[in-house]
This record gives sequence, C-alpha cells and structure tokens, in this order.
Amino acid sequence: MAATTSQASLLLQKQLRDLAKHPVDGFSAGLVDDINVFEWQVTIIGPPDTLYDGGYFNAIMSFPQNYPNSPPSVRFTSEMWHPNVYPDGRVCISILHPPGEDPNGYELASERWTPVHTVESIVLSIISMLSSPNDESPANIEAAEWREKREDFKKKVRRIVRKSQEML
Repeated sequence: MAATTSQASLLLQKQLRDLAKHPVDGFSAGLVDDINVFEWQVTIIGPPDTLYDGGYFNAIMSFPQNYPNSPPSVRFTSEMWHPNVYPDGRVCISILHPPGEDPNGYELASERWTPVHTVESIVLSIISMLSSPNDESPANIEAAEWREKREDFKKKVRRIVRKSQEML
C-alpha cells in the first residue's frame, strides 16, 4: 500500500506542478493544506453563456490513496443547484464512478473512471456538466425538473451565482 500511496502522491504533485505552469481557463486548483496532496481546493468559474456565467464555485477534490486506479470524489463547498449535484454538494458524473460495469446499467464501462483522467480532465468535465445538465439519472431530483420549471430553476441559479460573487 505504501508504494501505491507514494505513486499516487508523486502523480498528484506532478499534476499540481503542471497546472501551476500551464493554468487552464475556467478554474484554479491548489492544495487545501500544503501537507496533504490528497485534498485539493478547486474554484470553478461559471462557464460563459450558461446560467452559471459569472459565478465562482468552490469544491474539494479528495483523492484515494490508490489514485489513479480509483477516482477522486468532488464536493462543492459553495452552494450549487444542479441536477448532477447532490444536495450535500457531491458531484455525480460518470467519470467519477468506479471503473468497470455499472451495476445499475445506466452507464457504459467506457463512460466511467479510467486512470488516464487527470485533475484537469475531471474539472473540465464538471464545467461541461454545468453547461449541459444530464437529467436522465439525476442526483438532485428537484433540480432535475429544470426543463419543466425553467423559471424557478433560473431564479435559483441566479441567486447562487450572486451569492458566489459576494463571497469573493
């Protein structure tokens, strides 16, 4: 286990250095605590031309000791209203689900976690999720009604965007 933890730690340190050298538009990332490379603070900027445009949303990305063989978990610490985010802030997208066949049959194995994903690809997938909600298997049932109750959805998202801007 120590060798796996060491490899995971080295890989995460490399990904952190790469992001520092080559920042990616739409988010920033760093360690929550300089001692623990397995806990990252991520700030996602609401994607342009979406309801989340102009928002700044914080999340914690927690990596398992056997990363990259298993996916991290991502939880928004900023308030978030989205069909693919549980009410407690946990993000529910296919690439964060364990590798292999989906026991519920909703996802193909190819849509789930693979060790080729990086912090960058994970966050870009979350940004894409903000742009294109998937309400086929929602994590937040109320937010999944965004198509039917569009005005209510817009109002809630505008409120969280304003709230995120006040936190700056």
